[in-house]
Amino acid sequence: MHGGQAVSTGRQPGTAGSRRPAAGSADAVYEELRQALYRGELMPNERLVEATLASRLQVSRAVVRTALVRLGHDGLVVLTPNRGAHVRLVTESEAVEILQVRAVLEALAARQAALNATAREIASIRRVLDRMARKADEGDLLGYSEGNGKLHAAIIAASRHETAARLIRDLQGHLVRFQFRTIMVPNRAAASLSEHAAIVNAIAARDPDTAEAAMRHHLNHVESTLAKTATALRRRQSQSDASGVA
Repeated sequence: MHGGQAVSTGRQPGTAGSRRPAAGSADAVYEELRQALYRGELMPNERLVEATLASRLQVSRAVVRTALVRLGHDGLVVLTPNRGAHVRLVTESEAVEILQVRAVLEALAARQAALNATAREIASIRRVLDRMARKADEGDLLGYSEGNGKLHAAIIAASRHETAARLIRDLQGHLVRFQFRTIMVPNRAAASLSEHAAIVNAIAARDPDTAEAAMRHHLNHVESTLAKTATALRRRQSQSDASGVA
């Protein structure tokens, strides 16, 4: 979302066993803003004005301030004395590093899913993969990308590894501005679908070693694709700057 739009008030369910924070509390506002960041509704470098957020969320400025401080500790928001807060901008090189960390954590989650997923969870994961295949066939790359997020979330949930799930969730907010970039690369969707099928098949086969390796292989490809797109963007920017000077 852009700066003039309201922060969504819809909440996403937490992990199993978590308690919903009391409405209007600093915890609730923190979660509300964190989810808005994860959904891309608050853009990089967007100013976060306490008074505006307090009005939208119908809470006091003190509650908003407490939530922003917590988001600053998470690395999602930058707080500058006498200038307020803004959404932190993650660079391409940092995004690559985050993907490298995610590859380790999600490979662990895939391994644990192969060990812990129920038959119902595996059937649900297969249905998500089937929907992704249909979106790819239709050329609906944004729909495919949304399915990709649901598939990864389902695998993480099936892993029952709460620490990995929490760390992955904390990293996801930093990658919002890059979430659609790699899937737009020509032929990437077909390769991505094949990689996801290998992960799902290994989980269904209860093969933790292959599931772990398949997830690492997939996210390594995502990382290399993102690095290539970042290099191409820098090259185009450099060429544009040079032509502007000439």
